[in-house]
Amino acid sequence: MSEHENSINGVLSDAERDAVVQLRHAMHHEPELSNAEWKTQARICDVLQRFGLSGAKAFHGTGLYVDIEGTASGLPRSIAVRGDIDALPIQEAREDLAYRSKVSGVMHACGHDMHSSIALGTALAFNRLRHNFAGKVRIFFQPAEEAEPLGGRTVQDQQLLDGFDRAVGFHISPEIPAGMFGAQEGAVTKSADQFKLTITGKMAHGASPHNGVDAIAIAAAFVNEVQKVVSREMPVDDGAIVTIGTIHGGEATNIICPSVVMEGTIRTSSSERRALLSQRVREVAEGIAATHRGRAECIIREGEPAVVNDAEMVSRFRQVVHGTAGRDAFFSERRQPGGADDFGFYAACVPSIYFWFGSRAPGNESYVHTPTFGASDDLIIPTTELTVKYILDLLNS
Repeated sequence: MSEHENSINGVLSDAERDAVVQLRHAMHHEPELSNAEWKTQARICDVLQRFGLSGAKAFHGTGLYVDIEGTASGLPRSIAVRGDIDALPIQEAREDLAYRSKVSGVMHACGHDMHSSIALGTALAFNRLRHNFAGKVRIFFQPAEEAEPLGGRTVQDQQLLDGFDRAVGFHISPEIPAGMFGAQEGAVTKSADQFKLTITGKMAHGASPHNGVDAIAIAAAFVNEVQKVVSREMPVDDGAIVTIGTIHGGEATNIICPSVVMEGTIRTSSSERRALLSQRVREVAEGIAATHRGRAECIIREGEPAVVNDAEMVSRFRQVVHGTAGRDAFFSERRQPGGADDFGFYAACVPSIYFWFGSRAPGNESYVHTPTFGASDDLIIPTTELTVKYILDLLNS
């Protein structure tokens, strides 16, 4: 073992380990929704200051980031790390947890309490290991990953990654056994754009439909026809999705409905086809409405881009997992891009990796965004130490 390897053996001190787990429990006990994470922000800031890490800066209102400058000689590189901090509007059903949510209707059902704790541990470790690297590590405690306005968009809009070489994100995965880690090159999530479609017809009595223009009939035709954009115009390996999530219209059983409002999402793993897919949704809506003598107004709001992993960063991550946790600890099964994450804004700015750490174990089989989701504290320290060693590898390679 080299002198450098020995100097980072263990990575976290006992006090740092305790602080990391305590933060997880405190956040889970008092979860806060997107864009309302004021207590969480203050709590993280207090822990940083307690360990001598001052100078944290607020962003996006309830977010926080802190920079750690290395003092070693060498080529200075800059790495950003993201831990998201917001919770979800879900009532927790885990009575077995001593730190279960005490906030009615709100819980950490997506592991952000663990993500934040890992980010905290990473910050504390790098603050103590300043002499082991040149350059800078910026730790983001990012709010509003789950709901607009998105914190990741603010990172991009305020150019908080300007001058950075790489970005590292991570997410818990109940699909992967606890103790394993996974990453794959290319797209690992989908973009998620939202649309609001207003269809306008003409009111008439239900006994005289020819005197009106039926907005419900137009809406029904759109719901069926828009799926052909996916099945007939998108490559089968794209995984594009158009979902109609809400539909509202009509006031009485004997009236031809004059207006219907629908909302939905448009998802794709391809940045090249993202704009085309939105364009085709709008064209189908307007075309079908015109065919039925109505009108359609389609407003599309861009959400997060797909997270696209850098191939070299994935290769280096695999090597670090092999060297740190063992060759069997790398989850090599390829996963289809799914869901969305505003870490896509980071990946759009700099080469990035978004890796998974597994949580599936007896008693913790539930998926994210469910009332019974949970994960063991035992995952936090090994994942933090792996993250620190991986970032050191990126900084010193």
